[in-house]
Amino acid sequence: MDQIYSSLQYWLVNHPKILHFQWTEGQTLGSTPLFLALTVLSYLTLTLLLSRAPLPSLGPNILKPITALHSLNLFLISLIMAVGCTLSIISLPSPLPHIICFPPNTPPTGPFFFWANIFYLSKLLEFIDTLLIILSNSKQRLTFLHVYHHGTVVVMCYLWLRTSQSLFPVALVTNATVHLIMYFYYLLCAMGIRPKWKRLVTNCQIVQFMFSFMVSVMMLYYHFSGLGCSGMLGWCFNAVFNASLLALFLDFHGKSYAAKQKKVAVVVDKDKRS
Repeated sequence: MDQIYSSLQYWLVNHPKILHFQWTEGQTLGSTPLFLALTVLSYLTLTLLLSRAPLPSLGPNILKPITALHSLNLFLISLIMAVGCTLSIISLPSPLPHIICFPPNTPPTGPFFFWANIFYLSKLLEFIDTLLIILSNSKQRLTFLHVYHHGTVVVMCYLWLRTSQSLFPVALVTNATVHLIMYFYYLLCAMGIRPKWKRLVTNCQIVQFMFSFMVSVMMLYYHFSGLGCSGMLGWCFNAVFNASLLALFLDFHGKSYAAKQKKVAVVVDKDKRS
């Protein structure tokens, strides 16, 4: 067990490319505002055009293996990011204050920012989620919540790096963990297995947002009671984005649950009449 831990610690935290990682605007892949703007605009434009184009639906024999492979890739990436960032936190002598509040003017270097950069790039890979929905002709799944979340989360992750935002290690671990559950669920569905815990995915996302607000209170305490925390502008964007997502997820959860309850009630009523 100690040998496994040591190996993971080296490959996910202390490897030279991770330990000495430096995010530099204009040099690191995807680090320019122009790249960010063009990426988000391209995603929104292509989503609009493809969703209205008369594309032929791919059959399940083609679409399901592609969906399974995509889900498996993101499941594994989420697992590696969650473990890597968690080990980076554990390796600190006093992890709690540091991961909650980076000192002012913290440079975007080291393991935390390496995993933040991987997390940022993984959000671009998640754009394939939207393409798979369009190719399956499941237009009802292509909601405003889906497109808004996928398009805006890229901006949020970019600001983590650009502003050396405090608190992002906690957000990264919790979000990657939620995505572990979500993409495992999608993987099972693509394999023809329909788990009964679909609502758990949405519930975990709602709990994640509520937890982020609770931890933000600690960060604000450190910020106003000490020398301040790095990346407050990035945190403000993050807080507004999370609040909007929480409202949308609660609305989605409420409508989905109400629709299911109504359907069950109709079935019960028909059984009583027959």
